[in-house]
Amino acid sequence: MTGPSRTRLERVRASVGIASLALQQIQDDLGADDVNAADLAAILRELSEDTDPPGGFIAALAQLLTVAARRAEQIEPDRDGDASCPLHEAAALITDDTGMRLIWAANSLDSQGVSA
Repeated sequence: MTGPSRTRLERVRASVGIASLALQQIQDDLGADDVNAADLAAILRELSEDTDPPGGFIAALAQLLTVAARRAEQIEPDRDGDASCPLHEAAALITDDTGMRLIWAANSLDSQGVSA
């Protein structure tokens, strides 16, 4: 592995570690005994709605996979889509399926929290 690639991989590992810690904190908050329906709905909305980053966490994850897919398109040996297609599909599933299901669940838990 070359120097720049190793440094890049080390940065990715560190970033994944930070993201994992942040997700663990969210899991801990979700598991708290005092979380009620409105709290849970608000947390779910934070994951999927226009927050920081724009579009929410789910959109950011989908964008990450889309960038990976575009890069895979450029470097796939046979340009047959064996690598890029599953990445594009994963991004679409996250955006279309996961994001929508989070919103449905949040609205079911607390319809009053829906922005007008």
